[in-house]
Amino acid sequence: MQTRAYGSWPSPIDAELAAAHDGAPGYVGFVGGEAWWTEPRPTEGGRRALVRRLPDGEERSVLPPPWNVRSRVVEYGGRPWAGADRPEGPLLVFANFADQRLYAYEPDAPDAAAPRPLTPAGELGGGLRWAEPLLRPDRGEVWCVLEEFTGPEPTDVRRVIAAVPLDGSAAEDRGAVRELSDGAHRFVTGPRLSPDGARAAWIGWDHPRMPWDGTDLVLADVRDDGTFGAARVFAGGPEESVAQVEWAPDGRLLFSGDRTGWWNLYRASADDPCGVRALCPREEEFAGPLWQTGLTWFAPLDSGLIAVVHGKGATALGILDPETGEVVDAAGPWTEWASTVAAHGPRVLGVAASPRSAPEVVELDTGTGHARVVGAAHGDPVDPTYYPEPQIRAFAGPAGRTVHAHIYPPHHPGHVAPDDELPPYVVWAHGGPTGRAPLVLDLAIAYFTSRGIGVAEVNYGGSTGYGRAYRERLREQWGIVDVEDCAAVALALADEGTADRDRLAIRGGSAGGWTAAVSLATTDVYACGTLIYPVLDPTAFAGETHDLESRYLESLLGPCDEVPGRYAERSPLRHAERVTAPFLLLQGLDDVICPPAQSERFLAEMAGRGIPHAYIAFEGEGHGFRRADTMVRALEAELCLYAQVFRLDLAGPPPTLELGK
Repeated sequence: MQTRAYGSWPSPIDAELAAAHDGAPGYVGFVGGEAWWTEPRPTEGGRRALVRRLPDGEERSVLPPPWNVRSRVVEYGGRPWAGADRPEGPLLVFANFADQRLYAYEPDAPDAAAPRPLTPAGELGGGLRWAEPLLRPDRGEVWCVLEEFTGPEPTDVRRVIAAVPLDGSAAEDRGAVRELSDGAHRFVTGPRLSPDGARAAWIGWDHPRMPWDGTDLVLADVRDDGTFGAARVFAGGPEESVAQVEWAPDGRLLFSGDRTGWWNLYRASADDPCGVRALCPREEEFAGPLWQTGLTWFAPLDSGLIAVVHGKGATALGILDPETGEVVDAAGPWTEWASTVAAHGPRVLGVAASPRSAPEVVELDTGTGHARVVGAAHGDPVDPTYYPEPQIRAFAGPAGRTVHAHIYPPHHPGHVAPDDELPPYVVWAHGGPTGRAPLVLDLAIAYFTSRGIGVAEVNYGGSTGYGRAYRERLREQWGIVDVEDCAAVALALADEGTADRDRLAIRGGSAGGWTAAVSLATTDVYACGTLIYPVLDPTAFAGETHDLESRYLESLLGPCDEVPGRYAERSPLRHAERVTAPFLLLQGLDDVICPPAQSERFLAEMAGRGIPHAYIAFEGEGHGFRRADTMVRALEAELCLYAQVFRLDLAGPPPTLELGK
């Protein structure tokens, strides 16, 4: 064991390796007996590939580059594909990212041609976008969520459930698309068709609510001609968030709602809204925030059992007996299951990870109880002894609040630091802010910890996974509670002798970038910070961002026209003169959620003030970096910032970053 200063340890986990393993598989499903899922490809321009597992175990990409199976509905996207099993081979319908058209493809056809378009090309204001396809081969159509822009502004948009002909007749004719729902809700996710085909269920909500504030579970009869009858709200409302709805094999409704303060699972007859029964009442979450449409946390099995993703601050995959309320969790090393689950016969498909394994596709056989990895397994790209060894911690925050965090101390199998040295630490503030940092292997974290830099991921007040009361701590307190909670963790680590008080940093992306920026402007806790596509000007945000979040700040800060002073008081842009610590600002130039204009105005306020900082803008990147070369440059620049500010003697050729003033 060699002794070297923190930050100077040599590591085999370089930025290229971390970038190549970034992202997670998603949107799992079965096509016949085959498992299918989407998978990130950072080295292929950041596209999302659709992958299938053949009966012999071979994994195969369904579509070659540059096809990108990804929807832009509500900008964050939704489920982009559906498949149907047929005697002549599978039929695939998917949304392609580049043009947002819906396509049909028969990958096993003897003369398989290129995918054929089913929907028109773009129209006024961004055109048509599609998500959550539900194939209806019996009717020769596919049902989808349709997002249609009606004008030049991001909020000039409407969303309905629509039917698209599979014969391609709508590819040049918008009029061939049948609208099914009445447009009563600004946002919709679904639909789900009852086993007898007589009813449809979906979820809708309206501004200023976000989907975790309150949503409506809507039902409508499906007429013989395929049109919907009058829609009625069955459950939910302004005070209850219904996050998912499904039909049980016996025709009863299953839905997740947080009427008790926790997302729990309920069952009811579609004809009796008063007969709703909680299937497993617990102070746990059986669902989560609908940042994307079509997320799934449970799947009914033919046997009447229900596969559920559930937990408090972490998630497990379990099998719920709705008659007894008993849940039996799948055995295995995984500590986190993603919000995507599907069932076929006794088989359940999901995406799972752990502190020792990156997200991978896992299949559970409910008959035997055996779970196995079936796809997207990265293996161990380096010796696992370089991986961090995280700690699940709870800290005392202001006003008696408990703050949840994951602590990743510096870790190296062959190096230690001198006994009289404390390590630098970087506080990571997750995005959302209605989100959560999962406890999983992330090579971006290992990139720092294996070099001798600790990481503290803080699930500050406002995070999901701990009940409605915990996430509503941030209501009208954005820029206060999140900042205080992150600071409480950082200072507690310093006070207990875990971290060097003089070498603390903060970093975050999107809403986490806001938290980092406000922290630099209002506290003296951090020596530097990394701001990644951040919110910096809340007053202008509503008019610059996309429709989904255009009124989000009304809950986080309050209505701007009623409390304009609050927006100004908490704005990093308005108080740029208070920022005295060096910082790195990373921005995608195609970002329509936190647009570059916010970063550019902040930089203009910082110009000439003598504060060391750097700005790196990436062409072709939006909200969330996806290209390998972008992620490499971003990670190396961040490490270089810490090396300069913390005076680290990095092992190997140091990355370059010029901090201007």
